[in-house]
Amino acid sequence: MKAFSKSSGIVLFSVFLLGLSVAGWRLTQGAPAPSEYKILKTVKLGGDGGWDCLTVDPEARRLYISRATHVMVADADTGQVVGDIPGTNGVHGIAIVRSLGKGFISNGRDNTVSVFDLKTLKVSKQIPVGKNPDIIFYDPESQLVFSGNGRSEDINAIDPKSETVKATIPLGGKPEFAVADKGHVYVNLEDKSTIVRIDSRKLAVDARWPLAPGEEPTGLAIDEKHHRLFAACANKMMIVVNTADGQVVGKVPTGDGADGAEFDSSNQIAFSPNGGDGTLTVIHEDAPDKFSVVQTLPTQRGARTMTLDPKTHNVFLITAEFGPPPAPTAERPHPRPSIVPGSFTLLIVGRG
Repeated sequence: MKAFSKSSGIVLFSVFLLGLSVAGWRLTQGAPAPSEYKILKTVKLGGDGGWDCLTVDPEARRLYISRATHVMVADADTGQVVGDIPGTNGVHGIAIVRSLGKGFISNGRDNTVSVFDLKTLKVSKQIPVGKNPDIIFYDPESQLVFSGNGRSEDINAIDPKSETVKATIPLGGKPEFAVADKGHVYVNLEDKSTIVRIDSRKLAVDARWPLAPGEEPTGLAIDEKHHRLFAACANKMMIVVNTADGQVVGKVPTGDGADGAEFDSSNQIAFSPNGGDGTLTVIHEDAPDKFSVVQTLPTQRGARTMTLDPKTHNVFLITAEFGPPPAPTAERPHPRPSIVPGSFTLLIVGRG
C-alpha cells in the first residue's frame, strides 16, 4: 500500500468539496429527488360516459373503471382495455371478492348491485339495495360486501356467498366513502361532515365523530397499523382521525376537488387526488400524530378519484378533457362541463 501524502490529501479534500458544491447546485436547480412521484404512463382509453370510482385487482392485474352505464376493464400494467361489463346504469364503484371469483358493482340509477364473474366478466345477478348505491367494498374480516346508499342514507351488508342483503344499517347522512379494519367499518357522511363507525359483527353504528375543521368529506383511507383515518375534505384539507376514539390528530392542506384518498402502508404515504386544480397531494406520515406534505404533483384537471396497486405501489387516476357546459335546465341548473369525445385518459403514477 502506498503512503498517503499530505498533498494527495489536499487534492482529495478539494474534490470532495467540489462534489458537495455540484450536488448543492443541482438541488437548487430543482432536480427531482429519487423518492418523488411522477406520471409514469398516460393512456388514452376513449369510450363513452363519465366516471366515478376505479378499483384494481392486484392478483389478476386488472383495473375496473366506472363509466356511467358500463364498467371498463383494463390491464393494470399496460393500461390497455381488455374487457367491458355493460348494463351498470349509474355505476359508482366496483368491489372484488377474489376468494369467490366474484365482483360486485353499485348501480346508482337502478338501485341494484350487479354480481359478475371475475374470469368471464359476465353478470349473473342484480341484488336490490337502497336508493342510489354509491361506494361499495369488500371487508375480509366480516366477509361481507358493503354498499353505501346516498339517497336512503344507509348501508347494506351483502353476503357475497348467498348474494343476498344480510342487513340494512341506517346512517343518518349521505355515505360517500368507506374503509374497514378488524371489527369495524368507517363511513364518511358527506353532508354531515362526520365519520360513523360500524361494528361489523353486530352490524350497527357504535360511534359518530365530527371532522371539524374538515367539511364535506369525500375520499377516505386508513392506516390500520397506526389506527389512523385520512379523510379528504372539500375545504382543501385532509383530516386525520384516531380510530380508537375519533379524535382529530392532524390537519394537512391539499388541493381543490378531491373525491378519493389512498394510503400506502409500505411507504407511510397518504394521497389526495385534487380534480379541481389537477394535482395529487402526497402526504408522509412522519409519526402517528405528525404529517407533512412532501410533494404536490401536477396531474390533470378532473383527476379526482384514484386507486392504489398494493403490488407495484403505483396509483391510478382517471380524467378527460372538457368542453363548455350544456345549457342549464330545471333539473340541472348548474350542469357540468361537457366531456370531449375520445379524451378519457388513465394516468399511472409512481416513483419509477
